[in-house]
Amino acid sequence: MKKIILSAICCFILFCGYSQKNKNDFGKGQCTIYYSHYENGNPDNENNPTALTVEGGRSSIRELFGEKKMISQVPIEEGFVLLDSAKWFQTAQLSSGEKIMYVIPLEKLPKLEKTARKDTILGYVCEVFTTTLRSNRIDISVYHSEGIKATPAPSLGVPDGIALRIVMNGNTEIRATKITENIASKKITLPANYKTLPNTAYRAAITAGYVTTIPIFQNQQICFGCVDSTIQNDNKLTQIIRVANGTVVLKKVCMPKFEPGTLFAELTEFSNGDAYDRTGSVFMIPVNLPKTFLQGCLEGKNKLPYFVSRNGKTYQGMVATENYEPIVELLRFYTPFGIHHFNSQVAVEGLTWNDSAFYKQDITPLLSLLTGDVWIGTFIGNYDKGGHLINLSLKYYPDSKEIGNAPSPKGKPWIKPLFCTTNVLEMAGQEYGTLFDQDSLTINFTIPEGITNLKLRYITTGHGGWGEGDEFNPKENEIFIDGKKVFGFIPWRTDCGTYRLLNPASGNFWNGTSSSDYSRSGWCPGTATNPINIPISFLSAGIHTMKIAIKQGSPDGSSFSAWNISGVLIGAQK
Repeated sequence: MKKIILSAICCFILFCGYSQKNKNDFGKGQCTIYYSHYENGNPDNENNPTALTVEGGRSSIRELFGEKKMISQVPIEEGFVLLDSAKWFQTAQLSSGEKIMYVIPLEKLPKLEKTARKDTILGYVCEVFTTTLRSNRIDISVYHSEGIKATPAPSLGVPDGIALRIVMNGNTEIRATKITENIASKKITLPANYKTLPNTAYRAAITAGYVTTIPIFQNQQICFGCVDSTIQNDNKLTQIIRVANGTVVLKKVCMPKFEPGTLFAELTEFSNGDAYDRTGSVFMIPVNLPKTFLQGCLEGKNKLPYFVSRNGKTYQGMVATENYEPIVELLRFYTPFGIHHFNSQVAVEGLTWNDSAFYKQDITPLLSLLTGDVWIGTFIGNYDKGGHLINLSLKYYPDSKEIGNAPSPKGKPWIKPLFCTTNVLEMAGQEYGTLFDQDSLTINFTIPEGITNLKLRYITTGHGGWGEGDEFNPKENEIFIDGKKVFGFIPWRTDCGTYRLLNPASGNFWNGTSSSDYSRSGWCPGTATNPINIPISFLSAGIHTMKIAIKQGSPDGSSFSAWNISGVLIGAQK
């Protein structure tokens, strides 16, 4: 009870103290108003405080970092509202040293509508105004002061007075918490030598400053026999190696060391002559063991570890052994039917073809593999001398502006590649994933002590492009560990018709459908295939056996079915 009374007295003294400032119209001298962020009434420490400095008809807005150490990409931004020019100037000095700004006349900012409500902030009695921003309701508490228009958020509208509280949808809030009088401060003046950009270009420059782009391939041709395969194993990081008759391009890439963040693979592809939907893969090659897939690329498939299935066929480089790890697929994708090259050759009433296919996938779970010098490759299976053209980049986005403040993984990342039946050396004789007709894929693996949050990153697609082939027939994938079924599902895409505008060379049928419209076993022409994350944290440390079983269909003449599956164990080590 005493605490409640004491709290009430403190509030009374606080409000009485600030009530004296109602006589101050903020028009004399200079003062700074400090704002804090709240979410559902609780302090929001993810957002830094804001300082609004007011001096007559001029004000400036800046974010306060305090003692926080920020990452180098954070720009120095400051906004200025100048009534003598009736404009809002937003300035930024980028980490590159470039100085940019955009300018918006105050009359073009959102208009505020006065309500009958009142609000009291720090003892100042305010009128409440409202507006909307992309269907979000904004309430702004404004203390009227003659000749002053100031706010910590000009983009929401500049009021006639000082905005002391801004609330979005009743729960997200920025509120004035402190006001100081500046005795000997610098006059508020607009800094010089800033390049003026449109608002959109300014925002793009700010965002781009946070993104680290690692270019891999630019305008690279992937084709069959159109260029000589280059088999050179030198140490040039920019050296591009072509193997498998030109259907695989490889490059050794020096990856920067990243703080916790998000990593995406971005690929743009279009036809340079090939009309068909083709299997594609962006992959990395583990090289930490005595035998590597790179040896198979440079010296031939027979250099890879192999096993013989019950059907008598030999399968090269597809499963992990004590001394070997298979490729890790970063992105499994499928080219559309002839995009770009055939656009002008095929006309369908009411359809306008896209010019290229774009694939973007989050590969953050594999980030710990992509450190230092790594080999990254791209494969598109095709038999065309024009083939395909690609652009590939990896893009990293930090998780926090503050150094060391990003959420850390619980333990050291642990990754173990297990299998990949995607035969990226198809045009160099590597066998297709046809073993499931009489066999299952079997892998022995070891889990070290202290592994937590273990899961299998599993990618699967079925192939066999005729009526009875596995491409067009749902088939269950069953995963067994130590003889027990732990997961089963049918990979099936029913949304392929969504991507019709990517497929100019797709066959059109009498009933109005197109080949690219048909549902398929885990993929569509012009799309990427999403990995499935299968939790297996119940496994103890030690040796285990995994089997993948699929009821693969029978061949028909020279046509056969196959399954491209890949699996990587991902966990954290204490």
